[in-house]
Amino acid sequence: MTTETWRGVFLWCIVMNMGLLLWWFILFAFAHDWIYRMHSRWFKIPVETFNAIHYAGMAFFKIAIFIFNITPYAALLILVK
Repeated sequence: MTTETWRGVFLWCIVMNMGLLLWWFILFAFAHDWIYRMHSRWFKIPVETFNAIHYAGMAFFKIAIFIFNITPYAALLILVK
């Protein structure tokens, strides 16, 4: 595979992962109560803990996107030039 192909792969990974992160944030921001009610049926968890888990999950996912998608994409951009 050429570096051009890998750049395309990483670019699409960035787009899909950032879209998933945005979708998660939008659902969490606008359907928070519904999501909490759904999860509180299965797990007895306070709202503060529920919010902290989601906030930490979004932060971890964002860092993973930077490490595994954006950094290799930037490296390939530098490599080609």
